[in-house]
Amino acid sequence: MDMMVILFTIGTSFLLAVLLGPLFIPLLRRLKFGQQIRQVGPQSHLKKSGTPTMGGIIIMIAMLIAFLRFADKTPEFWVLLTASLGYGLVGFLDDYIKIVFKRSLGLTARQKLFGQMLFGVVVCAMLYNMDHSTAITVPGTSWGFDLGWFYYPFVIIIMFAASNSVNFTDGVDGLLAGTSAIAFGAFAIVALQTSSHESAVFSAAMIGAVLGFLVFNAHPAKVFMGDMGSLGIGGGIAAVAILTKTELLLILIGGVFVLEMLSVIIQVTSFKTRGKRIFKMSPIHHHFELSGWSEWKVVTVFWSVALLFAAAGVLLVI
Repeated sequence: MDMMVILFTIGTSFLLAVLLGPLFIPLLRRLKFGQQIRQVGPQSHLKKSGTPTMGGIIIMIAMLIAFLRFADKTPEFWVLLTASLGYGLVGFLDDYIKIVFKRSLGLTARQKLFGQMLFGVVVCAMLYNMDHSTAITVPGTSWGFDLGWFYYPFVIIIMFAASNSVNFTDGVDGLLAGTSAIAFGAFAIVALQTSSHESAVFSAAMIGAVLGFLVFNAHPAKVFMGDMGSLGIGGGIAAVAILTKTELLLILIGGVFVLEMLSVIIQVTSFKTRGKRIFKMSPIHHHFELSGWSEWKVVTVFWSVALLFAAAGVLLVI
């Protein structure tokens, strides 16, 4: 029965995203919600300037309707919605400032951090009220330990790291939509294995939504998801890992996201300490673009790597 619910959820959210695309993309274009391309990025991306952004609203609406239809309204349900829609709201504000006020960087670092911390604290309060376990387990082993009150700062760090690493991955047409669908697919299996019904349904709703969005986001993209989509996806995937008690497994299943974030950290650290860059550009997908890879090659290779990470994560659980 669970598998049928999962399949129906994926199909519903996919169909909704495909139907919403032709409605929202012209609207975003009329509102002049076009992407501002930074001059420091790959020069090949300059031609994308003006492509409608904030398409994350398509993902969030499709996910929300399907999730509301097929999930039970348990405390886990509200945690998943708060994490995803809360972080999506922070991304929406970031996108809105970029577009309306013509500020390519949107919210300041402090403002974005405050928003992410705020919803992280709200999620922690919800977890505390539902007596969520504060123990963590090392994937593939029976070894674990209880963090006690330190678990809650740990949760905030997970949500912050996941949302920002997912956000770094959104830089090439279709890259994040595909890698996040793969990651949510792995977590849907993990959630079924751990009998976390709401997490499984949420993951399924996200799979369908991002795949439906991919119809319009594949190269050449007709719309970008913006920070609303990427932060919402990141917050959601962190919440699934937390609720399924596979917090550390997120590092493996989200391996591509981790590599993207590490490339930024390494690049910045190297430049500030040594005055030298390790990569031609970070995040690392831009390095491969500047090395001569086409966008499609970058996307297909990264999708393949994401599949390997996801498969390894699922095998550890099974």
